[in-house]
Amino acid sequence: MDFYGTLGPSCAAVDRLKDMFCAGMTGVRLNLSHVTLQDAAEQLRALQEAAHCCGVNTKLLIDMQGPELRVGKMESPVELQEETETILGHGGIPVPEMILPYMASGQTVLLDDGKLLLEVTETCDDHAKAQVKRGGVLHSRKSIALPGAKGFRPPTMTAADLENIRCAAKCGVTGVMQPFVRDREDLETVRRALDENGCQHVRLFAKIENMDGVERLDELLPACDEVVIARGDLGNAVPLWELPSVQKRIAAQCRAAGKPFMVVTQMLSSMEQNPVPTRAEVSDIFNAVLDGAASVMVTGETAVGRYPREVMHYLVKTAQEAEKWMNR
Repeated sequence: MDFYGTLGPSCAAVDRLKDMFCAGMTGVRLNLSHVTLQDAAEQLRALQEAAHCCGVNTKLLIDMQGPELRVGKMESPVELQEETETILGHGGIPVPEMILPYMASGQTVLLDDGKLLLEVTETCDDHAKAQVKRGGVLHSRKSIALPGAKGFRPPTMTAADLENIRCAAKCGVTGVMQPFVRDREDLETVRRALDENGCQHVRLFAKIENMDGVERLDELLPACDEVVIARGDLGNAVPLWELPSVQKRIAAQCRAAGKPFMVVTQMLSSMEQNPVPTRAEVSDIFNAVLDGAASVMVTGETAVGRYPREVMHYLVKTAQEAEKWMNR
């Protein structure tokens, strides 16, 4: 199986990447929500040098922006205190204009992967007022979601996504991760863009992050090369206590169809700060492998965490132990 880390400041140096490859890493993810492939040229050079030194033919997955929406750039972080009122749009927190028509009174707004929760109380042409139900500090470019908003459909790809696809072949990209897949049309749109830009060999990963993707999984399976059970935003789409059953449901459908799948998000989250994982985290990895995962991935653990080498060590060793248990 494959073991993916995520590129970031904590693993930008060649020596650090070599340590991760030596621990068993077989591929990396590059998050293009904030940068382009061209912006990441130095990171990619370090990646290829480290992989060459370790004799690894590394896989490179790019995680595109897709239909995910983000807060605009702010001069400084904003603290949103519970039970206070804030403004979304003109005169307040910058948000994409396309969401304003869907800001009906009572609409829930999730910010920063659901860490912050707001409820719209009043709407105007160029802004909406909302009450903070779950507070915290909001930074620029964090995600914004409107769960349950009827008729709301952002475009499949952004202009930046298309530019990254044009650069993908020469940058050594082996896989494209399409976020927030809603239906087969999303995947066919990305596949056409890949084919038109000399990327016929690039694998297409469908990230299941909302209930549209879950409910339409059967129609998505033939249109992608691998499914990603992306538990971060998927955990915003359902009550958290229902997330494990949704994960099991997706895994079972993939197994039945013979479609590879990946499990990702918070697999070793505590290791962003600690050199040893929790017992619950290693059990999570073990059970993902028992469910049939073809690959597992860590994100912030290697991108910004303090112990990227140790993260890969525990990820790989735990998965290998699960494979031994299955083959006993």
